[in-house]
Amino acid sequence: MTITLQKAGKRFNREWIFRNLDYVFESGSTYAVTGPNGSGKSTLLQTLAGSMAISEGTCILQVNQTCIKEEDIYKQVAIAAPYLELIEEMTALEILQFHAAFKPLSAGLKNDEILYIAGLKDAGHKQIRYYSSGMKQRLKLAQAFFSDAPILLLDEPCTNLDAAGYELYYQLINDYAAQKLVVVCSNDKNEYSFCTAMLNIMDYKK
Repeated sequence: MTITLQKAGKRFNREWIFRNLDYVFESGSTYAVTGPNGSGKSTLLQTLAGSMAISEGTCILQVNQTCIKEEDIYKQVAIAAPYLELIEEMTALEILQFHAAFKPLSAGLKNDEILYIAGLKDAGHKQIRYYSSGMKQRLKLAQAFFSDAPILLLDEPCTNLDAAGYELYYQLINDYAAQKLVVVCSNDKNEYSFCTAMLNIMDYKK
């Protein structure tokens, strides 16, 4: 799996969020996207996810050198981000079942096993509205990491997590992300210290 950006740019009205971005993301590698708050990290992540079109240049996703159609990109991508909401009337088990209806979860693990790994075993039948912010973030991470998708996009993945939550995050990275293409958007080094490549969005403002 590769994502190739060529002369890619995104603008809102007359403001360029990034421009002239040439970059290749590859499976089995980990990438950190850094930059000040409001600099465009999340916008770049959404273009990689196929949920936002770029304004110029190209963004091409390929599997074994075969291009993926725009309408099929969502099948290849799992994402966890603060701005993605959970359906609060559902329980955690219902969320995972609903999610699996349109994007399969990793083979070999049952939903209750996923919740056990995420530290939510005893809350599986509780509606999300009664979850703490940290519990909600654990569930978002579980959805993303255990989706059967080769691309894992993480936007400020440890938002609202305590020390135990950070340990869970590191465990998920070590145990379940080795073969994926991982992109982390963050200003917190603790969230991307494992990344092997870095891209500063501020380098692509001209």
